Amino acid sequence: MSGADSPLGPTPVSPAPVSPIAAAPHIPVLLDEVLAALAPQPGDVVVDGTFGAGGYTRAILGCGAQVHAFDRDPDAIAAGETWLQAQTPRPPLTLHPRRFSELAEGLAEVGVGQVQGVVFDIGVSSMQLDQAARGFAFSSNGPLDMRMSQDGESAADFLNTASEEAIADVLYTYGEERQSRRVARAVVAARPLVTTGDFANVVRRALGHKPHMPKDPATRSFQAVRIHVNGELDELMAGLAAAERVLAPGGRLVVVSFHSLEDRIVKQFLRDSSGTKAGGSRHLPVVASAEQPVFGKPSAAIRPTPEEEARNPRARSATLRWAVRTAAPARLDRSPAA
Repeated sequence: MSGADSPLGPTPVSPAPVSPIAAAPHIPVLLDEVLAALAPQPGDVVVDGTFGAGGYTRAILGCGAQVHAFDRDPDAIAAGETWLQAQTPRPPLTLHPRRFSELAEGLAEVGVGQVQGVVFDIGVSSMQLDQAARGFAFSSNGPLDMRMSQDGESAADFLNTASEEAIADVLYTYGEERQSRRVARAVVAARPLVTTGDFANVVRRALGHKPHMPKDPATRSFQAVRIHVNGELDELMAGLAAAERVLAPGGRLVVVSFHSLEDRIVKQFLRDSSGTKAGGSRHLPVVASAEQPVFGKPSAAIRPTPEEEARNPRARSATLRWAVRTAAPARLDRSPAA
């Protein structure tokens, strides 16, 4: 969720969609904790896998490190390039317009083999949520899009063509929507859906939404369709594997996630990578793996302080986990093709 980031600076006025590095403030989530875990040193090479508004990148550059920043959203890269060209002297920042699952390939193209740090801020960005034209949120009506990379199948394409069963499976798996079949039936009956308002209203009617409810029932369905359209969980798993391959011994992997599905993947990856796996039940001890650990013992979950939550409500669901790379070879079964 790199959109919780701080902007790198102002950009010229441009037509919609609004630049991700905009005048409205975006606050980097868990910034102090991320820097403490990443511990960037002058001369280090660090990957910011989710550039967004550049909040983490800016802070890492401020520590004297070089940064390779990745983002699949062309708006984020374009705004970053605008900022970069205006800097004197030019900071040691290389922008890569590609998915973070491709970070090993992107680094290799510019002659970088190993790095001292990788940070991911997983999920949709604040800039994407705040732009109605991107179709990620139901807070303002816009086209039913949700594509981070602005290409491929849109949310409207999926909801207007997929079978009722496929829609229900996505809502249940990625949104943990218990009434997924009811919502899927309502979606099929209401086709075609064109705007975010169309989709939100269908979900609300299907689930009996009342204005006094503390949480809009459309939230889970929007999350599910967004994750599906962008392949976010597969991207996360491939990105973690790529980080394992490029991190030098002693390098640090830092991940901020925003919901249980993401955090579960990160937690399991770090547990497996550190050479320990949970026992079969809570009454059994953790057992050692015969596989040589590629990461040291992972940190416990780190959550925002009450002060940060008050300052930045979007930080409330954030969880940070990190671990240090060992000298063991990267595991072949963690390649993207596995």
